[in-house]
Amino acid sequence: MAVGTLSHVYPLGSRLDEAGRLEVGGCDVVELAREFGTPAYVYAEEDIRARARAYMQAFAARAERFEVVYAGKAFPCTAAFRLLAAEGLCCDVASGGELHLALAGGFAPGRIYMHGNNKTEHEIAYALEHGVGHFVVDSFDEIDRLERMAPGQRVLLRVTPGIRPSTHDYIATGQADSKFGFGLDDVPRAVERASQRLELRGLHAHLGSQVFDLEPYEKLAEVLTEIGDYPLLNLGGGLAIAYTAGDEPPSVEAYADALLRGAPDGVTVLCEPGRSLVGNAGVTIYTVGTVKRIPDVRTYVAVDGGMSDNLRPMLYGARYEAEIAERFGGDELCTIAGMHCESGDILVRDVLLDDPRPGDVLVTPATGAYGHAMANNYNAAPRPPVIFCSDGDARVVVRRETYDDLTVRDL
Repeated sequence: MAVGTLSHVYPLGSRLDEAGRLEVGGCDVVELAREFGTPAYVYAEEDIRARARAYMQAFAARAERFEVVYAGKAFPCTAAFRLLAAEGLCCDVASGGELHLALAGGFAPGRIYMHGNNKTEHEIAYALEHGVGHFVVDSFDEIDRLERMAPGQRVLLRVTPGIRPSTHDYIATGQADSKFGFGLDDVPRAVERASQRLELRGLHAHLGSQVFDLEPYEKLAEVLTEIGDYPLLNLGGGLAIAYTAGDEPPSVEAYADALLRGAPDGVTVLCEPGRSLVGNAGVTIYTVGTVKRIPDVRTYVAVDGGMSDNLRPMLYGARYEAEIAERFGGDELCTIAGMHCESGDILVRDVLLDDPRPGDVLVTPATGAYGHAMANNYNAAPRPPVIFCSDGDARVVVRRETYDDLTVRDL
């Protein structure tokens, strides 16, 4: 790989310097590892801003009424909420905890949409206390709770449209057999119920995540429009990102075209990007601890993280790339193994590296979505810090957990 060139899986503005070392947000990744330790989540702050502005501009050029709603579950971090609120986005949250972070990040309560297929009464009360703008109602039981707790509350009805996009089963949500929303047969009764004591403002549907084919979005708008005439039409998120150099996701402009093409005039169209705002903005850095070369079988490169900081490969076989941060390229076929006591703790299979050695800093790109969100304490591993980089300056926005943090809740 030539000096300076990087694939589109890396954050915008990333480069290889004259010595062939990776820079993210103007910061040398090897130096970041020395200063802040590993594993660590590293984000190019300007990448997130640029993608947020691309969404806003794409919809502004095509529609008078629209809202870009950050799907906070992708990266529920106060600093990210603060940044995206400043860029003019709304946000959605799927739990009381995500709501707490969004409020701490400065989102006005009226610009927050409260999701969740099984909102507890405690979460509902917390959202009502803070004046959340809209609830996305997911069941008849939830209608009962809201009618009792907050008559007159503004709501959207989550519809399960029976549309199955091409994505992994675990991240598909629009098919008929789904734990989310109201099936089309139940929608008329749900509309009638929700209209009695609540203010039904619109319809919502979400097809799934990491979707490359845009045609289902056009069909989705048509399905929802046939249900009724409402001021808000939320068509969810799900736009794919590039996890490997061969991935070519649709552009934001093409995505906006698809969402708006099937929507009627006069409605406010909402979309809920999450992964596509933050996924490629982040990388995870590790330190190589051991290298096991098994002749004629495999080379295992073990790092100081794994399923505690990136659970997606273990959950549904998500594919990632990996490189030695100061020696990109290489011809040694390797498997990147985590440090946890599970044979399935494998981060990346069959990746070419340049003579990996203990002490090397290894980087996996496109981990900005769902890495921090799904981080856990398996094997009592402290969770990694989150580091924002911009114009050569690095700042910790979420500190690394300590061993003392692991016992702080003990009684």
